[in-house]
Amino acid sequence: MGAMKLDLRCPQRAEGITAEPEPDWTFDDLMSELNALEMKLTTSCTDPFPTKSIYSGHEIERGRPFMLHAPEYEMEDSESEDEQDETIEAGKRFGCNELYLSDSDSSDIVPAFEEQGYLMNEVGEVEGALLELSHEHQLRVKDDIRNQISALETALMNESEKCASALLRVEKYKEARQELDKKFDTQYQRRIAEALDNHLTAVQQDRELKSQIEERKIRSDAAYEEAKRREKAMQEEKLRHEKAKAEAEAAIRAEEAKRAALEAERRAAMEAEKRAAKEAMEKNARESSKRITSEELQQTDGASSLSKAESKEPGYTYRAADSALKLEDRRLQKLKELYERNQAIRSGPNKDFTQKESHIARLIRQIRGVTDNVRSKANDLIKLLNDPQFPQSISTEIFARKVVSYCENPGNAAFASGYVIVLVTSKVPHVMDFLLAEFHRACIYTVPKHMVYKKSAFESREAYFKSIGYREHDGNIESTDDYLKRLESYIKVYGALVQTEIPNVQNLHGLEEGWAWLARFLNNLPANRYTAVSLNAFLQMAGFGLYRRYKSQFLKMLKVVSDNFLVDLKQKEPELTMIIVELQSYIEDKKFLKEPEGRSLQSNLLSSVMRA
Repeated sequence: MGAMKLDLRCPQRAEGITAEPEPDWTFDDLMSELNALEMKLTTSCTDPFPTKSIYSGHEIERGRPFMLHAPEYEMEDSESEDEQDETIEAGKRFGCNELYLSDSDSSDIVPAFEEQGYLMNEVGEVEGALLELSHEHQLRVKDDIRNQISALETALMNESEKCASALLRVEKYKEARQELDKKFDTQYQRRIAEALDNHLTAVQQDRELKSQIEERKIRSDAAYEEAKRREKAMQEEKLRHEKAKAEAEAAIRAEEAKRAALEAERRAAMEAEKRAAKEAMEKNARESSKRITSEELQQTDGASSLSKAESKEPGYTYRAADSALKLEDRRLQKLKELYERNQAIRSGPNKDFTQKESHIARLIRQIRGVTDNVRSKANDLIKLLNDPQFPQSISTEIFARKVVSYCENPGNAAFASGYVIVLVTSKVPHVMDFLLAEFHRACIYTVPKHMVYKKSAFESREAYFKSIGYREHDGNIESTDDYLKRLESYIKVYGALVQTEIPNVQNLHGLEEGWAWLARFLNNLPANRYTAVSLNAFLQMAGFGLYRRYKSQFLKMLKVVSDNFLVDLKQKEPELTMIIVELQSYIEDKKFLKEPEGRSLQSNLLSSVMRA
């Protein structure tokens, strides 16, 4: 049976692509398929014969290997053609250019081969071994190539994964970097905003500082001008005071000369009257004679009787030290000038000081024995007295009147009032004289002085009472008890004032003035109801401070009180048992060693913080 030509049932070329039998087959698969076909052909024919290849008109001799030639493997140059010729010479080629195989046409291939004859003849053992070795070599090469391709694919996959992972890391890094940049941008913007805010704050503070400096400069200039104006006003006031003082001293000297002449005349008249009365009593014992009561004897400072001639004598008779009377006259004269000046101010248009007066009165009424209260009220009063928008003379008058009015209340805080007075007058010194003048007007025993009752000087006993400070309500004179309570309140505040001592603060009317008051009192005033109440109130308030300052000298003063004042009081006013007992107990029990209640101010925690 001759060789058979395999023809494809489909076109050999489709769209420029040459058909091959199973292009995906390996060389081993093709060889195994050919061997299978050969076995079939061998079994079907007992006498085979050399098979010829129809491809290119060459015969394939039995016993030689054959080469499967595909058109895509042909070389276009001359070298490939020469190699093909040499290969054809070495072994006959088997071509299947016209064979077209596919998965769908695989069922048609087998019947075609079954109808064909033998493809090749049997070969020898050497040639078969060589063919097998070549086949094995090709398999190894293909395995190596396949392994390399697989390794390359694996490496490529790994590189792709690495690239993807690296790209992912780059993306994450990029996002993190963007987030970090945003955070840095936010921080930078915040720092810029803070720096700008600090700069604006610094600029504002600088402007405020410059403004404060300018304001301070303006206030300093205004204060300097005000100080110059005040200094000029004080100089003018000082000149007026010196002039008034000179006039007052001249008037006092004239009054003293007149008073001395009147006193000499009075004494001569009294001696003459005494002699006349004595002669009349010896001549006619039954003839009635006028006698004065024990109270009249007390008020006349020990005089045994008053004649008709003495009762007609004009003017008042005072018992007081000359120095005390001079001080009183000087202070009252200054107060009178202050009232006249303020009257002229008040007479002007739109001069209503009611609100200011109410404010000062309210501050004084709110004084309590507490440190913070005393300090705050004193500061407020100092501001009001130094208010440039308000006449200082008006403020001074209102302050003096309201303090004295507050002091007449028995329930007033005497020591706290003394502290406030000292603090205020240390800053506004000229207020002290006006305040003392108001005290002298309200209570003559703050001078100290005592007015002697004489029928010739007063129309009635009520007129005398009014002249020494009794008040009249609805046409009726107040009772002696009410007057003595008010008198005691005035003296207590005065005693608290003279013994008040504050660190780093000058008391313009201190213990020296208190000592002078006590000496003038014991040397000139008689012992009676009014002076006993005054002396007891003064010692209760100022005795502790006077003893600490003068020690043994103060004890001598107390001995004078015990040996002279109390003895005269017991003789003239034996019914004043309560006052006598209080004075004796003060001296004998040495109560001047114990600090009086209220002298040390209390803090808000009820602890002593200010001690005189």
